[in-house]
Amino acid sequence: MEYKYPHFLWIGVVAALLWTLDYWKVFLRAQLYFPQQKHSFFWWKKITRILLFFVGIAGWAYLSYSLMQPRKPHKYSPSNIEVNDIVLCIDVSRSMLAEDIKPNRLEAAKEKIREFASLRPTDRISIVIFSEKVFTLLPLTTDPSLVDQVLREISIGYLGSGTNIGDGLALSVARAVNSETKNKVIVLLTDGVANVGTLTPIQAAEEAKKYGIKVYTIGLGTDEDARIPVGSGIFGTQYQKIPGGSIDYKTLKEISDMTGGKFYPAKSEGALKEILYDIQKLEKTEIKVNHQIVYDEQYYQFLLWGVGLLFAAEVLRRLLLKDVA
Repeated sequence: MEYKYPHFLWIGVVAALLWTLDYWKVFLRAQLYFPQQKHSFFWWKKITRILLFFVGIAGWAYLSYSLMQPRKPHKYSPSNIEVNDIVLCIDVSRSMLAEDIKPNRLEAAKEKIREFASLRPTDRISIVIFSEKVFTLLPLTTDPSLVDQVLREISIGYLGSGTNIGDGLALSVARAVNSETKNKVIVLLTDGVANVGTLTPIQAAEEAKKYGIKVYTIGLGTDEDARIPVGSGIFGTQYQKIPGGSIDYKTLKEISDMTGGKFYPAKSEGALKEILYDIQKLEKTEIKVNHQIVYDEQYYQFLLWGVGLLFAAEVLRRLLLKDVA
């Protein structure tokens, strides 16, 4: 446990001391009065006053502790870490909604890629998505929880129609090219054939080869005809059929062969697991990163307890002991 403001403890201690003086009416003038209470009731009231005093002191103790802002170090990023840089280049065209792989191609791919990313807690991972347009969804990061969150939220529909493999791969190369690491890897996942874009997939692969970036390609989809949802009608969800085996295996294999990667025809979600083993074997490179600590703040729970106990002591003090401010 660490404390952000340890010297603030004295504020609580002084406040508790002033409250104690007021509670026991230390500076109250002596007054003459005639007790009308029974002896047993007098002792009950005295015991109650002592108990409420300890409740109040407990409240001030919690409040004083909360002022120090206790916190636990949750995550450390050391000054030197060994990493690979991995860019996940993911197809989000409409055909990725095809249900030949359950629940559909995109959701199956997201699940397996999230598993893959969770096994790389010290690697830097970037996410590029493409359809007609291309977009960097996440720059290189070592935060596995952020990677998982971004992967979970990937959806289809806002990058137009079409399959722009060339520009998607080129953007992935651009994300990896300035890296200090020895091993730069791109995992390219698609279920179609390039039909739009400025660069062809082979031209983008040549850029990857130029900078020593390995490209692992995954062709996702079965050889059978599939269907994708196109809307809802009076009879429920409407579907459109798309032909099976429409993946450009030849180009994907050429890309991986050219860059020193490997091609995987993924005709089921289980086939995606193979890529994990190969990338696990890559030699890592030590790089320097800024030292950072993420804290789990603890003060608020002590603050709530302190306020609750002190409030209870003050209310019961006035109701049971008939004290007035």
